[in-house]
Amino acid sequence: MAPPPPESAFPVRFQYDLNYASADNGIKRLVKEHSLRDLTTQYISILWDEGSHKTNVRSFLGEISEILSGERFSVFTQEMLDSVIGTLRERGNSNATINRKMAALSKLLRKACKMGDIYNLPEFRRQKERQGRIRFLEAEEEQRLFSAIRTRCDDSYRLSVFLVDTGCRLGEAIGLSWNDLQDSRSTFWLTKSGRSRTVPLTARAREVIHIPHARLKGPFSMHNQVRFRAIWNDAKAEVGLGSDDQVVPHILRHTCASRLVRGGIDIRRVQIWLGHQTLSMTMRYAHLATNDLDSCVAVLERH
Repeated sequence: MAPPPPESAFPVRFQYDLNYASADNGIKRLVKEHSLRDLTTQYISILWDEGSHKTNVRSFLGEISEILSGERFSVFTQEMLDSVIGTLRERGNSNATINRKMAALSKLLRKACKMGDIYNLPEFRRQKERQGRIRFLEAEEEQRLFSAIRTRCDDSYRLSVFLVDTGCRLGEAIGLSWNDLQDSRSTFWLTKSGRSRTVPLTARAREVIHIPHARLKGPFSMHNQVRFRAIWNDAKAEVGLGSDDQVVPHILRHTCASRLVRGGIDIRRVQIWLGHQTLSMTMRYAHLATNDLDSCVAVLERH
């Protein structure tokens, strides 16, 4: 038997390269490993507009990155997702808070997958949220709180009145420009959903925006959220509400919605007024519409 030919007789070289196809256009590219921090830096300004929501998203993603200890990945596995959720729950996060953080993570990972930075996504399942009691201000509480705010800062008082009578978010009010206020209506462009909305103004809401324009961008542009919250907390403590952790500026939005529903405004119109993306968000206030059921009694008594 003849001896085998020397290895040099077959000058064949084998090369291996790992490529994955982009889901969009089929172009092949090498998928490298990234950390969540890398992806956040790359895409956060593309996916989220400037504002308080983007600040919250950055905080959410930063916390998740810390939980992952900077781990680099080309696949975000289901095990990684379950571990993150488990850690957040151990830290005392409610299901509602976990859902908000997972929404930010999901949006970022979907973008990364679309761009070919990662090639697989885990299944995001919404955590079941409990229906909690919605706190709102009664008329007497509003009067005491607003009076205490006014003694500290008249601009903060004006802002408080505008918030409770329009139901807008704090950032939406501070971001208003003079051009957004036309014909006794206010248009909010910088919204959480990214969709603008216009609401008519009450007499006192019209009154509190009637100030000299000077060099101001808008009626509340002299404020920032940190300053307003500090004044709010001082006034809140003075009137005996300091221990109530639900009495935050956002309670004015709840108060506006509650008054609309209790006043007989249908849920669909309340949804449009508040700018909720889904009706389910507005249904949190539906239990307040007790007067809508009174006519049912007459029907039952006739049969």
